[in-house]
Amino acid sequence: MKKWVVAVAVAGLGLSLAACGTSKDKATSSKSSGDKSSKVITVASQTTPMTDVVKLAAKVAKADGWDIKLVQVTDNVAYNDMVSSGEADASFAEHKPYMMKYNKEKQAKLVAIQPIYNAKVGFYSKDYKAIDKIPDGSKVAIPNDPSNQGRALAILAEQNLITLTAGVGANGTIKDVTANPKHLEWLQVDLLNLSEAYSEPGVALVYNYPTYIAKLGLKPSDALFLEKKIDDRFAIQVVAREDNEQSDKIKALKKAMTSQTVRDFLEKEHSATLIPAF
Repeated sequence: MKKWVVAVAVAGLGLSLAACGTSKDKATSSKSSGDKSSKVITVASQTTPMTDVVKLAAKVAKADGWDIKLVQVTDNVAYNDMVSSGEADASFAEHKPYMMKYNKEKQAKLVAIQPIYNAKVGFYSKDYKAIDKIPDGSKVAIPNDPSNQGRALAILAEQNLITLTAGVGANGTIKDVTANPKHLEWLQVDLLNLSEAYSEPGVALVYNYPTYIAKLGLKPSDALFLEKKIDDRFAIQVVAREDNEQSDKIKALKKAMTSQTVRDFLEKEHSATLIPAF
């Protein structure tokens, strides 16, 4: 009986000592955990090649003691929501005009940090191999969001298919079309669904990005025509917030994303679909 009591007492002492030690250990553990989390950079992105670039940048950043964590989302809103709410430190999925549209709609304070690449965008046609063969009254699928729609219309204007309000550049909408000699009919479609319009009857032209048109086995060299004048405002950007744009995390992310390793990857693996912007 005495042995049992002693054992319990010893066990109790052990628990007591453990408890005393835990308080100190917890502080040390908490500090260690805090140190680790302060070196983690969370980046939201959507699809390839953007996600591939983030993964490669993570390998580069590791050499400097940083851990870039990729969070992959499935639409063109979630990555901005994550950054705006603080759930992510940054995103890599959009161009500056699209970010500015989000800021205006959500009263957010996102900032463009660094352009990484310009995608080769243009128009694709399933049925026609020459612009002059496009019939009068044909349907043309363009993005329904203003930032991408303006760019699509500007490309059509480059080909003299339409005329836009003077000086509007890539900021126009279909309301800015002042001349439409072929009487083209506009199909305004969500960017993620434009590829589906490619096979729709009567659709002569479909605007698209390499990332999305690749689902159909197509690439920029298959386009009927591509954007002639590159506008760096539409480069895919690293985006952060006003409250963290000068932080060590964002500086480290920018350094990794603009490394020679990333540039070599873009030039060697994706030269058919994009052009580095740094």
